[in-house]
Amino acid sequence: MPIYRCNQCSLVSEEALAPIGSKLPCSRCGTASTVYGTVFYVEKLVERYFSALREIKALQEADSASEALPAVQAATQGAPTAAVAPARHLPSDVDMHNTAQLATAEQHAPLQAWFAARQIDARFDHALVDTSGFFDDAARLIGQDYALFGELMERVRFAYRKSHGWVNLELANLSQKDAQAITGLCRQLYSHTFFSRYHYQKPEKIVRLTLQTAPAVRQFFDGGWLEWHAFIELLSQTQARGQAFSCARGVKVVFPNEDLHELDVVCLSEGQPPVFIECKSGEFRRDIDKYLRLRKRLGVERGRFIICAADLTQEQAAGLTAMYELTFVNLQTLAPHLAQLA
Repeated sequence: MPIYRCNQCSLVSEEALAPIGSKLPCSRCGTASTVYGTVFYVEKLVERYFSALREIKALQEADSASEALPAVQAATQGAPTAAVAPARHLPSDVDMHNTAQLATAEQHAPLQAWFAARQIDARFDHALVDTSGFFDDAARLIGQDYALFGELMERVRFAYRKSHGWVNLELANLSQKDAQAITGLCRQLYSHTFFSRYHYQKPEKIVRLTLQTAPAVRQFFDGGWLEWHAFIELLSQTQARGQAFSCARGVKVVFPNEDLHELDVVCLSEGQPPVFIECKSGEFRRDIDKYLRLRKRLGVERGRFIICAADLTQEQAAGLTAMYELTFVNLQTLAPHLAQLA
């Protein structure tokens, strides 16, 4: 819908019947105002937002350098100096494993604007990008060796779904190296409260795990771990390129016809279209047609709409990508594909 902003009184208003490029008197003060297309107007706002972030980053770097200068001078004179902490800048220079500062409306604003320009109502839970807890760390450990840890994850998920309170893992048939890796993961998950009890019966080589009842932990084992893994991977790739970005998880989007969808992981980098990752730790084939329609409605190219399925082989992922106008990856091919995106 066409839109204008009055330069005199700052009123922003929509004008359904006004031709784009024409001038209209402001409905509040009467000042002549140019009418723009909504998508064009929002894209310019996003450009200015990122430009302002670059300016803030440059100022912060200058301040950091000026604060460090007295310490350097004192060091050259032999005086003891305090360590100068590296400057942290948002959003391109963020500590990925302590991103409580990303859980704000301001950080989500460019994504909100991108959706709004396409008449899509996007609803965010800002807390879902807060990685100051242990969910992202646990997801990273699982993703690094999912071939070994996949059975554990499936056993725990099955136990939750059947309302069982415990899981027993028999490790006698595994190599010593693999058994040590599994017990190490279980101990670490227990230390981070993903299990309420951990016990290893060494003579029998059996791990006994008592499940945690917290809903957030259950959701993690039911597939949330893969969303965390994909989110951190996408954040890492974006950060490596030094780009400012806006990111989100679990975005609920409502289209003009009131269709509701949830997007697992989304990231909008400066000057680029957004990247969408849908995460599947179980069966997904029945949803392929849904994702095809969703990609087209969002208006993004196939390379930027990614289905990350943990149980796919590389050959299966390549074959499905060739068959459908979507990109299929597994845990091994996710990072290389993201690295190819400009």
